[in-house]
Amino acid sequence: MFRFDLVDLGLFRQVVEAGSITHGAARANLALAAASARIKAMEESLGTALLTRTRQGVSPTPAGRALLAHARSILAGTERLREEMAVFSGGAAGQIRVVANTHALIEFLPDPLSDFLASHPGIAVEIEERTSDEIVGLVAEGAADFGLLSGTVDTGGLATYPFREDRFVLVVARGDPLAARREVALADVLERDLVGLDRHSAISRFLVEKAVRAGRPMRLRAQLRGFDAVCRLVEAKVGLAILPESTALRAARTLAITVVPLSDPWARRDLTLCLRDLDALPPFVRDFIEVLRG
Repeated sequence: MFRFDLVDLGLFRQVVEAGSITHGAARANLALAAASARIKAMEESLGTALLTRTRQGVSPTPAGRALLAHARSILAGTERLREEMAVFSGGAAGQIRVVANTHALIEFLPDPLSDFLASHPGIAVEIEERTSDEIVGLVAEGAADFGLLSGTVDTGGLATYPFREDRFVLVVARGDPLAARREVALADVLERDLVGLDRHSAISRFLVEKAVRAGRPMRLRAQLRGFDAVCRLVEAKVGLAILPESTALRAARTLAITVVPLSDPWARRDLTLCLRDLDALPPFVRDFIEVLRG
C-alpha cells in the first residue's frame, strides 16, 4: 500500500512540468535533496519508476503519466476546497490559473486583467506563458482553468471561444528597401539580421520553428524581453523584427519604423480562448472570462 501527501503530489507535478527535478524542487520550495528523496520514496512505494532520467532532464513514464493525471485532479480539488473555505474565514476568495502565449500575455491581457482585479479584490490570478501547443495539453489535463492561444492550433475536445484578431507583420526602419513592399514572406527576410524577444518566449520559439521550416535559421543579432525595446532597435537599424501587428502599429506612432504585412498563411494570428467545461468553472473564473471576451 502506498501513501502520498499533497506535498508529494505537488512536487511530482512541478517536476514533470519543469522537466527537471532541480527546477521542480525550486518551484515546490523544497531543497533538491529532499525533493529527490520524496520522488524516490514514491517510486519505491509504487514498485515502479515514475520518471525517465536523462542528461537533458526527466520525463514521466507511463506510470508517471497516470499518476500526474490523478495528482492534478487531487490538487485542483484541494485548491477549490481551500478557496471555498477561505470565503468563510475572510481570506482570499479564490485563485484563477491561466496559461497564455506571448502575444496574448503582453498585448491583450493587461487591461482586462486590471479591470477584473479592481472589481474582484479577493481574487488572485496566476498567469504562465507557454506556447500554444503546450497550452492545449495543460488545459486538457486540468493544470489551468483556461488558456489563450493561437486560433490555428488543434484544441481537440476543448471548448473554444474567439478572443482577439491579429497577425504577424515585418517591422523595418523607415527607408529600408522592404518598406516599399506591399507584403513579404518570411523566407525573403531570413538573409537579413533580425532582432526579437528572448529565446525563452513562446513567440521566439514559434518563429524559430517557422524559419527552420522555411529552410534556414534566423540571424538574431539581439534578443530582448519586451516589444518596445525590439522596435527601438529596429528604428536604430540593428535589424528587422517580426511582431504582432497590434504591437507594431502602436510603436509606429512614435518610432521611425514601417509595418509590412507577412504573406505566410501562419501569419494570421487570431487568438482563441479554450477551456474544458465553462459551466464547471467557479463563478469568479466565469466572470473573468466574460471580462476578457467583452
